[in-house]
Amino acid sequence: MMLSVLIPCYNEASTIHQILDLVYAVDVPMELIAVDDCSSDDTFAVLQQEALSRPNFRVVRHTTNRGKGAAIRTALEHATGEIVVIQDADMEYDPQDFYELIKPIASGRVEIVFGSRFQGRHTGMYFWNAIGNKGLTFLTNLLFNCWISDMETCYKMMPTSVMRSLNLVSNDFRIEAEITAKVLLKGHRIYEVPISYLGRTYEEGKKMHPKYGFLTVWALFRLRLFGKP
Repeated sequence: MMLSVLIPCYNEASTIHQILDLVYAVDVPMELIAVDDCSSDDTFAVLQQEALSRPNFRVVRHTTNRGKGAAIRTALEHATGEIVVIQDADMEYDPQDFYELIKPIASGRVEIVFGSRFQGRHTGMYFWNAIGNKGLTFLTNLLFNCWISDMETCYKMMPTSVMRSLNLVSNDFRIEAEITAKVLLKGHRIYEVPISYLGRTYEEGKKMHPKYGFLTVWALFRLRLFGKP
């Protein structure tokens, strides 16, 4: 069973080598598709160099900056594995958690598995970021009659055919809400497993702008009412 790892990248030249080492340390059959979202640093050059020595590694580049959602959708177009998972290019998520994510799918128990940062070991999560995440997750549970603990998690794993059937359209961070909502609208139930999380500080890297919280709230209501963000 091949795992396709989708890696959206934007200005991650300083961490991309390390995260690739971590992903390749996972002992499962997989391919990696990295999409550089028109970075202003050397991310694309680093990815091209990495592709020379990494097996089953494809690099794609956007000629304009389109957002995380667009990068994920582009990577999904190139996926050939039976299962797909999203991997951020920073060092916040640990690919060793792939083992626990893939188990319930490989055993045939469930199709959709999310890695929950709130059930596992974590550090570096700011209070207001956590509260915002909890608020968006609560709204998701309320609108879609589910009970999950981390809607905004990066680690969303499912059959590639299922993710493609969602017909994703979001270009920015609202992709997380869109994936979650459309999975639930299709009648799937989300199985959560604990994952570790080592959050970056504001000084170390990018954090989602507060405006995306309000945009995500609006997207969740639109997805519930109209099936689109």
